[in-house]
Amino acid sequence: MDVRGPARWWRGKSTPAKVETYTRSTFHFFAVLEIAAIGLTGFGQVELWLAGWLLLMVGVHGAVCAVAASRALDWTRGRREQPVRLLWTLGAITAAVACAALAIAEYGPGGESVDSAAGGVFGVVLIFGAGTLALGVHNRRRVYALVGGFGAGAGAVSLALGAPGAAALVVTLAVLFGSALFAFTSVFSVWLLDAFYELDEARETRARLAVAEERLRFGRDLHDVMGRNLAVIALKSELAVQLARRGRAEAVDQMIEVQRIAQESQREVRDVVRGYREADLGVELAGAHGVLTAAGIRCEVTGGEVTGLSAEVQSALAWAVREATTNVLRHGDAGWCAVGVREREGWVVLTVENDGASVPSGAGGKDGVSVPSGAGGSGLAGLRERLAAVEGTLEAGPADGGLFRVVAEVPLATAGAREVMA
Repeated sequence: MDVRGPARWWRGKSTPAKVETYTRSTFHFFAVLEIAAIGLTGFGQVELWLAGWLLLMVGVHGAVCAVAASRALDWTRGRREQPVRLLWTLGAITAAVACAALAIAEYGPGGESVDSAAGGVFGVVLIFGAGTLALGVHNRRRVYALVGGFGAGAGAVSLALGAPGAAALVVTLAVLFGSALFAFTSVFSVWLLDAFYELDEARETRARLAVAEERLRFGRDLHDVMGRNLAVIALKSELAVQLARRGRAEAVDQMIEVQRIAQESQREVRDVVRGYREADLGVELAGAHGVLTAAGIRCEVTGGEVTGLSAEVQSALAWAVREATTNVLRHGDAGWCAVGVREREGWVVLTVENDGASVPSGAGGKDGVSVPSGAGGSGLAGLRERLAAVEGTLEAGPADGGLFRVVAEVPLATAGAREVMA
């Protein structure tokens, strides 16, 4: 049996998905707890036939609670319509089981054990029922009304079945307090789950905004370069046309000037594109530390000076830092990330590793190594092409200790680096 399967399944989930799984499991556990704590304990207190009936009632109620909790959580995430009928069904079953348990305590076989078992069923089904129903209600006043209604209903039914006033008051307060506590737990769980999903969406939005900002910067640079030159070209071309119509020899001079400006514009555009493509390694290392820290990820950046590397190699390694950092932000669930640059046996080695990347099966990296979700597309493929141009290599995959590691290597001889890196 592969024990790594559940662990890999859990690590493959995002933080919001983990919180949702935990929330669902908690409410399903509450249903099991209700059956085990109340339904099964009756077998040691009352006659077998009566314990069987109590178990059957609690079992049906617990099963409906589990289904209602699951459907209500789906509704809170917008995956289905509000399960109104199911919630009304749960309310009706809760009331029926509670009344039946109270009737058994009042009119059933005598004995304190029967009263204790039936009373436990009465109180617990009301508390668990109110808490589960609160999952399907978002309005605060309706939650208050739900809790108050369960408490008042418990007291009223107790009085109607002949319970003393003091006992009915105690039942009312107990159900009111228990259902309020459970309802608060339900409402807080939904709020927490929504908050995690909103934070995850905000993180992706931030990454998209970073890309959009870079595109705007590139667009501004092109506009600054081309705007003036194109205006001059248009004016001089118009002037050359007018001079040519008049048979003036100066028209040739104006077109020569247009040609010169056009060639200069081509050169300036190439410079802008080269500057965009050739990222600076030092800047990217500092930027990775800043953006990961801002995202709440503890980041460690280590390495010596990088000024001895050629511009081409720095650009390739800088893009590796940028791509790996983007993957950590968008596709992982990291709490820690380390970025390091060092010399090893004639190679410049860049290592980026983190503790929270999701690794789906079948996502292949180099030599069959898995890569993070979303990282197996054009990003890593483009990095391999950049590194291959400087005779470098790229490896990405899981490492010991539940880490995910990206390693880019470039030979020092090709890099044109200094002999010894600090």
